[in-house]
Amino acid sequence: MKSLYCSIFGHHYEVSKNITYHVKEYKCTHCSSEVTTSGKGGLTPLTPKYKEINSVLERIHTRRTLRIQQKALSKDPAEKSLLNFTPHFS
Repeated sequence: MKSLYCSIFGHHYEVSKNITYHVKEYKCTHCSSEVTTSGKGGLTPLTPKYKEINSVLERIHTRRTLRIQQKALSKDPAEKSLLNFTPHFS
């Protein structure tokens, strides 16, 4: 009965997992079919190949964001004051 609903009205996808800012995995609330965003921005069925690609992409993304956050926190306060310097001409 669930697949009949989707065949008449279409799927109702909800985000099941955020991989990166622009790549997500979706799951239909009625028939539990899973899709992910493709390289062109469309939706493609979530196959084992895409699951593996998404897991590697998620690992790379989390490492990169952590590294960027650590760099921002570890900057020397003197460097920050130099970056915020605005010259005042009279």
